[in-house]
Amino acid sequence: MINAVGNPQTLLLLGGTSEIGLAICTEYLKKAPLRVILAALPGDPLREKAVAQLREAGATRVDIVDFDALDTDSHPKVIDEAFSAGDVDVAIVAFALDGDAEELWQNQAKAVRVAEINYTAAVSVGVLVGEKLKKQGYGQIIAMSSVAGERVRRSNFVYGSTKAGLDGFYLGLGEALRPFGPRVLVIRPGMVRTRFSAHVDDAPLTVNKEDVAALAVRSAEKGKELVWAPAPFRYVMMILRHVPRKIFRKLPI
Repeated sequence: MINAVGNPQTLLLLGGTSEIGLAICTEYLKKAPLRVILAALPGDPLREKAVAQLREAGATRVDIVDFDALDTDSHPKVIDEAFSAGDVDVAIVAFALDGDAEELWQNQAKAVRVAEINYTAAVSVGVLVGEKLKKQGYGQIIAMSSVAGERVRRSNFVYGSTKAGLDGFYLGLGEALRPFGPRVLVIRPGMVRTRFSAHVDDAPLTVNKEDVAALAVRSAEKGKELVWAPAPFRYVMMILRHVPRKIFRKLPI
């Protein structure tokens, strides 16, 4: 239950070792101690490190729930377990998979795996968490999208298309849940400095995960539905959305 001064008391991080997700949890912990539930892949060697990070940041309790994004049949049990000890105030959807962009569009198995994790699994947990928050009558979902999904580029169209699907789903979920109290925030970051992007050079407007986390918490508190990280990306994408395809395909992006 959100306390008297508006701070959440329980967070659920789906993608329990996500650097951005953990940074968002840490940002919330700057405001007040709270309980965090990490839904993470069984056997992930970073699970204990994530627990230690949150305890050091001031979490009153850190619980781990086994979560395999590909096993959608298990998701109802995962979400039931996450909510079994009481209401969840904020649920963060922060798991994703990428790969070599040129290999992905030519490797059926790998392309399907990326699609199932980035889109199908995100829809699966979104429906289930949305149902729980609807019953609560309040709550917040923070979904990590990407500018890569706003206008899908040839250079990474498999990944970008999955983020486009996720983006559309969570924006729609926010509209569906709005009459019942819960809110959904979609965040569209550009490149963020994490393990996920460590193999490539910084692109223009690259930000740190702490910047995204601060934006996420601030935007959720203000009741926003959609934000870009950093903010100027909104205007970059506003222009790129209207560039004719014959010109767009020639741009060095």
